Amino acid sequence: MAQVSKRVVRGVTLNGESKRFGLPQTEADGDWLDMRDEIDGRPAPVRTTVTIERPKTIISRNTSPDVPFDRSINPYRGCEHGCIYCFARPSHAFHDLSPGLDFETKLFAKPDAADLLRGELAKPSYRCAPMALGTNTDPYQPIEGKWRITRGVIEVLAACDHPLVITTKSDRVVRDLDLIAPMAAKGLVGVAISITSLDPKIAMTIEPRAPHPEKRLAAVRRFADAGVPVYVNMAPVIPAITDNEVEAIVERAAAAGARGVSFIPVRLPWEVAPLFRAWLDEHFPERAGKVMATIQSLRGGKDNDPGFFSRMRGEGPWAELLRTRFLIARRKHGIDQNREKMQLRCDLFRPPRGPQGELF
Repeated sequence: MAQVSKRVVRGVTLNGESKRFGLPQTEADGDWLDMRDEIDGRPAPVRTTVTIERPKTIISRNTSPDVPFDRSINPYRGCEHGCIYCFARPSHAFHDLSPGLDFETKLFAKPDAADLLRGELAKPSYRCAPMALGTNTDPYQPIEGKWRITRGVIEVLAACDHPLVITTKSDRVVRDLDLIAPMAAKGLVGVAISITSLDPKIAMTIEPRAPHPEKRLAAVRRFADAGVPVYVNMAPVIPAITDNEVEAIVERAAAAGARGVSFIPVRLPWEVAPLFRAWLDEHFPERAGKVMATIQSLRGGKDNDPGFFSRMRGEGPWAELLRTRFLIARRKHGIDQNREKMQLRCDLFRPPRGPQGELF
């Protein structure tokens, strides 16, 4: 079952193509709307569809040594925020869809997520460790306002006193403060909000459907005032486009009450690199060469470095300068490095019992 929403601004400049799985680029379906640009010169509308997905399990596992969690939940596939740099774009190829416009417009929702989670947490073999939300696609992208799948997942975790880490670039997360604040009082939750640029024009270009940077900063303040451990990620930092804002973002994050500020240099895995290059040529043609040259200096002369640890930090003089700038800015604005480490309790966990997941 698919539902269609109104036309919106998109992030990529082309649909793109996956070559790893031999999948063809998605073609227009012949509808007259697809040909409207040829009829009267107007661009064809690009609409969003949401398809229900019925997975058998909901917890994803990983063994990456540079990721601070081993389990996560992704309530949605694809993401309407449309961030040009999103490393999750290539995952849409598993659905015979492109990492370009398809990733932003052909979304999948998992309405059974909460029920599946209850079942997995109730298994005798389950061992508690922090659950991550928002590791692949954003759990608070626009469609969460209607589907509320993320909220259902948090309700289950809260009822079980299960630790949780939320990562998002949306202030919509504040809508679940009634669930998150009590968890924070027990030492069960931390929230990380991504802010890549304070310039609304830049932000709209690199992540066109994500909320305004000021709304995200306001969300940081709301959580800090409510006693929720909240952090700001400048993820990613794009050379020659957003790196000039490092100090300003750290200052604003500290003023809003963030416990820590971190960063990740831009990553361009697989099909993301050609999409990113096309986007640069469209929006920043005067500096496209400089941007890519700096990225390659970070990534051993390539567009991307998939190596553990180095993929999150980058290497070389530019990466070292970036780390130094962050360190100086954090010290200047009083961010205690010891408080930056998110420590959550696992000893309070109580597995759900019974067919409906009641707690005893």
